[in-house]
Amino acid sequence: MIIFYLCIRNHLFFVFKFCIGMVDVLTKEQRRKCMSNIRSKNTRPEILVRKYLFSQGIRFRVNVKRLPGTPDIVLRKYRTVIFINGCFWHGHEGCKYYVLPKTNTEFWKEKIGKNKERDLKERMQLRNMGWHVVLLWECQLKSKVREQNLKGLLYTLNKIVLENYNAKHID
Repeated sequence: MIIFYLCIRNHLFFVFKFCIGMVDVLTKEQRRKCMSNIRSKNTRPEILVRKYLFSQGIRFRVNVKRLPGTPDIVLRKYRTVIFINGCFWHGHEGCKYYVLPKTNTEFWKEKIGKNKERDLKERMQLRNMGWHVVLLWECQLKSKVREQNLKGLLYTLNKIVLENYNAKHID
């Protein structure tokens, strides 16, 4: 099976082709540069959710550093935070996008395990501070299931608002 990797450097796109089972075709320096270009903020899934919430009249803050875990979206008025996690980086069990690399497996297992532990600790801290925590996965925002899951998010937010704040329904 042939795999293509897309790496972006200085606004230029590089495509690397290799076969599964073969050694990595990138040098360590090329791999480092490619991996360093992976965003942690303003990712496509985050922007999709933010655009949807804004279109529904919901206003929010992004990447609030004062809160544990720097949530992707914060609805202060309703004490609700939303995390939009990448399936690979946060270890989404059972997801087809979470597959450990064949090389350096122990490193990745340990790294992703630490990410999962940190995520759990941060969510518990937020809950102990009285925040509602909503978690969305990257795979839930793929085009085939996006609309259904965004409506589910809106339903969840409405439920939080109605149960905890006796406020009006968010349209």
